[in-house]
Amino acid sequence: MIGILMLDTTFPRPKGDIGNPETFSFPVIYKVVKEATASRVMNKTGDDALIDPFVKAAKELESDGAKAITTSCGFLAIFQKEIQKELTVPFFSSSLLQIPFANLVTGGTVGVITAVRSSLTNQHLKGVDAHHSPVVIEGMDDMPAFTSAIVEQTKNLHKIAVTKEMTQVTLRLLQNHPEVKAIVLECTNMPPYLNAMQTVTELPIFDPNTLMAYMFNAIN
Repeated sequence: MIGILMLDTTFPRPKGDIGNPETFSFPVIYKVVKEATASRVMNKTGDDALIDPFVKAAKELESDGAKAITTSCGFLAIFQKEIQKELTVPFFSSSLLQIPFANLVTGGTVGVITAVRSSLTNQHLKGVDAHHSPVVIEGMDDMPAFTSAIVEQTKNLHKIAVTKEMTQVTLRLLQNHPEVKAIVLECTNMPPYLNAMQTVTELPIFDPNTLMAYMFNAIN
């Protein structure tokens, strides 16, 4: 069983999202970190005051039987090492952990698609030892349906509109960076749109759910 530390958010979680248990073919348990709003977690410098609440919630998941623990936001990569050292089970903060793997298996540049390009820094990559890999980053900052529903939480989630935006950003990444050989999705809210993205590229796409499946198989 994998434990998932959830941000304190209000938007719906369609199948494919890490916050929907129907996404997985194996058991998961959830714990909301009340202090962890999207704005605090996506702060580009990292909010150190969040470390203790995440550690506390993770230890509660350990007590509840979780054999590994993850989070619902890839920006927590910045605190991977600080949180992991306090736990006795494996902790994988972010899909960004897959960047070195994607680089090694494809031999090329990794394109990262993130919820907020302006907030994803080299410190986040350092947090998961991905800063030595060749990376280019594309964000959803200028995509209104995604940003208003998931980042700002000011409008209802419009799945058709977000699907269109995800394909647009994928195409933009590939057009701007033809050297990209693999894609990593930072955001745990992006996998519901994976099928649409795969219609515009044959490159391997690594997302939070590929990491979840890998870890589940590793601990069972």
